[in-house]
Amino acid sequence: MTRPTRSILIAAAAAITATVPLPAQNPVAKPDSSGYVAANGVDYWFEIRGKGEPLVLLHGGLMSTEGFGPTLTKLAETRRVIGVDLQGHGRTALGTRAIDPVDIGRDIAVVVQRLGLRQIDVMGYSFGGAVAMHLAAQNPALVRRLVLVSMPYAQNGFFPEMLPQQAAVSAAAAEAMKEMPIYKAYAAIAPRPQDFPKLLDAMGEYMRRSYDWSAIVRQLSMPVMLVYGDADMIRPEHAVSFYQLLGGGLKDAGWTREHMSRNRLAILPDLTHYEMGAAPILAPTVLPFLDGQTWKGAGARP
Repeated sequence: MTRPTRSILIAAAAAITATVPLPAQNPVAKPDSSGYVAANGVDYWFEIRGKGEPLVLLHGGLMSTEGFGPTLTKLAETRRVIGVDLQGHGRTALGTRAIDPVDIGRDIAVVVQRLGLRQIDVMGYSFGGAVAMHLAAQNPALVRRLVLVSMPYAQNGFFPEMLPQQAAVSAAAAEAMKEMPIYKAYAAIAPRPQDFPKLLDAMGEYMRRSYDWSAIVRQLSMPVMLVYGDADMIRPEHAVSFYQLLGGGLKDAGWTREHMSRNRLAILPDLTHYEMGAAPILAPTVLPFLDGQTWKGAGARP
């Protein structure tokens, strides 16, 4: 195998990440409280903003909580938002354990419980969506409502051209990424910036694994909302398949909504995978679902 070129390595890294503007470009309010919570050998950094019903917010690959930008700000207007930097990301150190959303899901449950929260809503984006799904499946009594943003339930949910790019992610890309905003944001807050190459190796190893979590999807007992961009890296037919696994999109809902699924699917226009986390439309799209609201005209005939 030939060594990947610089352009391929940069494209590979970009394939798994959301846009992470520099803090000065996308400021968010300082947290009301923050700190570390130990869970299964990992010290997780958390930040809490706002007041209201608790919402755990989980970021995408190579991001941190602050990368949500305006989404975080809007959610914190009416919610107590608990952002957790995932293993190896943001202010949470990588350590020696492999990156695995199943394990991280168990960790986040410990973090939540040690913060004194008895029931939560959860929203996860991309890699954070995988963590959120496993957290919810493992702890159905803990998670009230679940939002999954730009996340496939199986590896074949990505467009085929994405897979070799993701497979190429490794420490070899680290030097080429030194001038990218994503690295600068990481280095500004990471407890060990020198671990960035190791993080790329760990994320690359994770993404090279084949997976199909359809059985896990069927175990989800709480209401679930799926959100994608119309220009996402997730195939639109996969998004529909995900919704159908949840019991939605299988028949007409009926004039009085008698067959209406409690789960939701949103395809947001003019958005790529990389833009979803900080898109201004994301928070107003998910808040009605999180608040248990439904269309006020339900049952009205045209």
